Amino acid sequence: MPVVTEPGGDPGPPDAAPVALLPIDDCLDLHGFRPRDVPDVVESYLEAAAERGLREVRIVHGRGRGVQRARVRQVLAGHPLVARFDDAPPVRGGWGAQVVWLRAP
Repeated sequence: MPVVTEPGGDPGPPDAAPVALLPIDDCLDLHGFRPRDVPDVVESYLEAAAERGLREVRIVHGRGRGVQRARVRQVLAGHPLVARFDDAPPVRGGWGAQVVWLRAP
């Protein structure tokens, strides 16, 4: 499920990979996605969030062993729309989530 779009968005060609239809708001919870899909989902979400005008978002990856956290942080570090990111404060998920500040697209 590499694409994140709002309902009504273009799902792509009929033979394309499955599309995750999610509302684009200020939080993305990755618990429902397969680990191999996480980088594509995060990239698509960041692009959609920036297009929607969001400048601060939260990405919830969970606490676990830190594998998803590392994967998410790697995507964020290399993404041109990301101005900066850090672990969320404790009331917003602590080290189980990232707060991301976006640049204008």
